[in-house]
Amino acid sequence: MKLIVGLGNPGSEYVNTRHNIGFMVIDHFANTDSWKSKWNALYTEKIINNEKVLLIKPQTYMNLSGNAIVEFTRFYKVNLEDILVIQDDLDLPVGTYRLKKNSSAGGHNGIKSIISALNSDSFARLKVGISKAKEMDTKDYVLGKFNEEELNTIKKLYTTFDNIITSFIINGIDKTMNEYNRKSK
Repeated sequence: MKLIVGLGNPGSEYVNTRHNIGFMVIDHFANTDSWKSKWNALYTEKIINNEKVLLIKPQTYMNLSGNAIVEFTRFYKVNLEDILVIQDDLDLPVGTYRLKKNSSAGGHNGIKSIISALNSDSFARLKVGISKAKEMDTKDYVLGKFNEEELNTIKKLYTTFDNIITSFIINGIDKTMNEYNRKSK
């Protein structure tokens, strides 16, 4: 079983905000409106390559994302190497991404919460670039909406993100990193 987590904040006021790129990517991959609610998260299931895959959007707000994820990992007995978290990354330009595993939170409060709840950083991440605004407070920037040009850039990457998630499910993180980290430059 694989667990794919898209990070974001619940509520219509956060739609298309930089911090919600995880929700945006997982919504595209899920391609469904039939989300169920459990353990402070919305989730849906897919079968990919004969394996059950849970797609999760925590509804706890970013800073408490770990509270929802830990419940799914415990109940379904998901191994940490079978978890992929999709997150925003201020240090990457819009239109770029990076796959990582076993890395620190790097100041991302959602990732800090997950590391704390799982008591480990041994899970994979798809970091999606949202750039950084030097003239704006970080909190205001990440909660701000993408402009039209940025949204168009991100939309062009959805198929790549879908392929990355599928590769993670079928091939694991190492092979997926080897293939896709080179393409992101």
